[in-house]
Order: sequence, then structure tokens, then C-alpha cells
Amino acid sequence: MAHIDYFFATVSPYTYLAGTRLEEIAAKHGATITYKPLDIIALFGRTGGTPPKDRHDSRKAYRLQELSRASKKTGLPLNLQPAHWPTNPAPSSYAIIAAQEAGGGDLGKLVHSICGACWAQERDIAQDDVVKGCLEEAGFSPALADSGLLSGAETYAANLEEAVSRGAFGAPFYITNDDQRFWGQDRLDDLDASLAGKL
Repeated sequence: MAHIDYFFATVSPYTYLAGTRLEEIAAKHGATITYKPLDIIALFGRTGGTPPKDRHDSRKAYRLQELSRASKKTGLPLNLQPAHWPTNPAPSSYAIIAAQEAGGGDLGKLVHSICGACWAQERDIAQDDVVKGCLEEAGFSPALADSGLLSGAETYAANLEEAVSRGAFGAPFYITNDDQRFWGQDRLDDLDASLAGKL
């Protein structure tokens, strides 16, 4: 059975713009997904990337144009300069880790709900009430936001180490069980084709 390790950041606009297409592709091919939220700024630092705030002005301007175009192409509303960004991604990431361990809800919907709270709804995903609301909306117990913080922190750190060791350097980043790597929501069609044996 095909499997996808999904490395992502809850503060990444590109993770948000992926929508739930990964889940649709996985369902189409009978593939499973392991969700691996990580610290994207730390990943940049470990793999030669530059945080958005430190990029050259031309790169910053191009990023905003690309995000605007991607929003139009996907039909997902996007605030290019959200009120609560950057923010601490750890609480939302720990909640996703706890939800994955607990089971019973829709993880794809949870990730998209958290990202959408930041990028489309002007909500601070570092706040407890926002995270709990997203958990509930995706069919999980809101109490997961308060449980497993230590194991969540350990897994969050381990996800970063795994990403670095396996060649991931941005978010979203998809790695199949035959080590095919795809960076960015704009490579989901390639992931789809790869799982179909066409790439």
C-alpha cells in the first residue's frame, strides 16, 4: 500500500493553499498519510532556506504575487498579510499530533481548519480557544489541546530531525514510501501521477 509522509507547517500559506487535495489524492490511490507538523523556520535554518522576513525585497514581492495567484487558482480566500502572522505554531502542531494519536476525526480537515484560521479568518492559531474550535470542527475532542503536550513537543522536534534527514526543506513537503519527494502544493498533480505509476 502506498504511504505519504506529510511534512508541513501550520503557519505556512502554502500548506493552507494545498486545501484537502492531498487527502483526495490519497483516497484515490488507497494511500495512507502520516501528518508531521514541524517548525518551518528551524527547517529553513537547517537546510539553507531564508525566513520570509529576511528575504530580499524582490523575493518578498514575488512571494505575494505567487500567493495571490495561487489563491485565485485554488478558489481559497487568502489574506496576504494576516493579523496574527507570524505566530507560535507549536500549540496547533501539538494538537494535530495529539489528534493523530487519538484518532476518530478528520486530520485533513483539522490541518486545513487551523491553516484557514490564520490565513483566511484573522484568528491567532497560538490561542487555546482557536485550536480547540478547530479540533471540534474536525470531529476531535477539544480536550486534546490540553493533553500530551510533552509527547507533542517531542514528536514536533523529531519531525524536524526526520525532515532534515530525509531531504525535506520547505512546506508542504510530501515523501512517498518509495522516497519520491514533492515540494509545494503546486506539485500535488505530480504526486498524483507518481502514485498512479505515470511519473
